[in-house]
Amino acid sequence: MIDDKTVDKLAELAKLKFDEAGKQAIKGDLEKMLKFIEKLQEVDTSNVAPMVYVSEETNVFRKDEIVPSITKKEALENAPNADSDYFKVPKVITQS
Repeated sequence: MIDDKTVDKLAELAKLKFDEAGKQAIKGDLEKMLKFIEKLQEVDTSNVAPMVYVSEETNVFRKDEIVPSITKKEALENAPNADSDYFKVPKVITQS
């Protein structure tokens, strides 16, 4: 069974805070998860081969080739604010 101490420890590890109602809801959810895991453990998997991958699909990679792209001028044409070489954006880092 999931007790308040367990929920408090999990909340601390996950850096979460719950009020009492939230803590009760989490306890209920955790108990449902544990019951589901217990149910899964009842399944006979003795004749099932272990799987490394869920799907038999494989990635198809393309060659990494340099191809013509847009020019710097074309890239900056639709920028709301730019100079001759760069996009201009508002400053987002301030010193404290």
